[in-house]
Amino acid sequence: MSVRSTLSGAAALVLAALAFTAPAQAAPAPQEAPAPPADAVQPFIIDGREVDSAPWAARLFIDGQENCSASIIAPEWVLTAEHCVAGGEVSFNVGDVDQTQGEHVTQVPGGVHTHPSADLALVNIDRAVDTEYAPLGSVGDVAVGDTVQTYGWGATCTDRPEIQCQSQILKVADVQVTDIGCSDYRGGTAVCASRGDGIPAGGDSGGPMFSGGVQVGVASTSDRATRTAYTNITEYRDWISSLAGV
Repeated sequence: MSVRSTLSGAAALVLAALAFTAPAQAAPAPQEAPAPPADAVQPFIIDGREVDSAPWAARLFIDGQENCSASIIAPEWVLTAEHCVAGGEVSFNVGDVDQTQGEHVTQVPGGVHTHPSADLALVNIDRAVDTEYAPLGSVGDVAVGDTVQTYGWGATCTDRPEIQCQSQILKVADVQVTDIGCSDYRGGTAVCASRGDGIPAGGDSGGPMFSGGVQVGVASTSDRATRTAYTNITEYRDWISSLAGV
């Protein structure tokens, strides 16, 4: 899920989608499409199901181009992945499961804050959003063997470029937790899970993982087939609280 250079237009979405697929190999690209970069890392939900309501959900854009998923955790703060916020101005559509609807909010100048060692970012937005915020979990709220929920607007296919099959409606998939101390894209502590009724992929990066009704993870990597890793936010609550106050 690493997007390290300025992105715009279709190129931004293609790289953002690939970002959640490493370190595992992505599905073979069509002959005319470029091969994914070796360090690609981003996710989308393949299979799973559409969501009726998610008031805390936010679709992330870079310079106006759809890029990642995110969650609203406080009136002026959005939580997402570090690799999602590089390369341009960050903005969000919030308040609707349809990514083309809702309220559009933008980062304040200097409002993007990234964790020094984990795949996490907090974005301070330009006005308060009145909604139901994602409740954040604490240590002990997720365990090996749990069935948890992952959310995102990412791609829904593996047989063509992700830009051609981003979901307009927010999706959710159940996955099974296999480890709560594995590594995210940047070497931070992650929750790893195996595929359930679906799996994240390109465009789902930065989206939330919920366990028992509280957010415990932020989408970092996926092989789009069997395994996904979400930065374990229960290990980084002090950092989140120091900025967002929650």
